[in-house]
Order: sequence, then structure tokens, then C-alpha cells
Amino acid sequence: MDRDLDRIDERILTELEANGRLSIVELAQRVHLTNTPCSERVKRLEKSGYIRKYKAILDKEKLGLGHVTVVQVSLAATANSSLTDFNRAVARIPEVETCMMVAGSFDYMLTVRTRDIAHFRDVLGDTINKLPGVHQTNSFAVMEVVKEESAFVP
Repeated sequence: MDRDLDRIDERILTELEANGRLSIVELAQRVHLTNTPCSERVKRLEKSGYIRKYKAILDKEKLGLGHVTVVQVSLAATANSSLTDFNRAVARIPEVETCMMVAGSFDYMLTVRTRDIAHFRDVLGDTINKLPGVHQTNSFAVMEVVKEESAFVP
């Protein structure tokens, strides 16, 4: 963590992570500041990159995207150009929620969200397996998502 953050900055980040729609008035009350200093701190946190963006968290089940699969991906080669090509291509697949490069017996772990197993099969066969450099994939259907939140803990 950057040394430029103090306890009030940390409290602002915690509050905004829990509810990014807080007004400056409400946020200022929660962190015990007046409106102007609170607003200035939020702007500084945004400008310095601590706050990257604000977004709504959608209910994927209600949207018909309740099927989650974790996919392990092994590449044929791991030269920088192979990794770059894979990274660029996987970033364009809307069904891929997360893509993490990992250390271990495979190279990437993807979280893929689809309508159902048939939709997943199409995404796997028609898209993921055709990504640049893919040598092998292993898929694991998620039976239940137990925790799906992040939290800033100062």
C-alpha cells in the first residue's frame, strides 16, 4: 500500500467499495469530514489510480448467465510474444469474466460465465480452444459460488 494513504483515505475507499453510489454528502458524513475536503480526497484517489472506475454489479442469474466454469489453460509456449497474443485475444471474449496468469502446472485460469453447459461447450470449442497458443484446457463446472466479493481491508 502506498504511504500517501491515511486512515481517512482508507475509510473512503472502504465505503466506496461497498457502495460506489454514495453521494459526497453521505460519504463525508460516514468518514467524518465536511463535503469539500471529502470531495477533494475522492478526486485525488481517482486521479492517483486507487479508484479505477465505478460500476454496477449485475445479478447474472437474473440475466440468464448462471452457469460458471473454471478453465485451466496450458499454452504450447510461454515466450513473451505468446503470452501477449493470448492476453489480447482472451480479453475480447465477453463470456470470460476473469483471466489470471498463474504459476504452476498450467499457465492461465479463466472464469467463464454462460447461459448453460451447451453455451459453455460452444464457447470452449469455438473460441477458447482456438485462442493463440492454446495447447490444452481443463474445465471445472462450478456447483455453487460461495463468495464473490472483494474487500479493501486497511
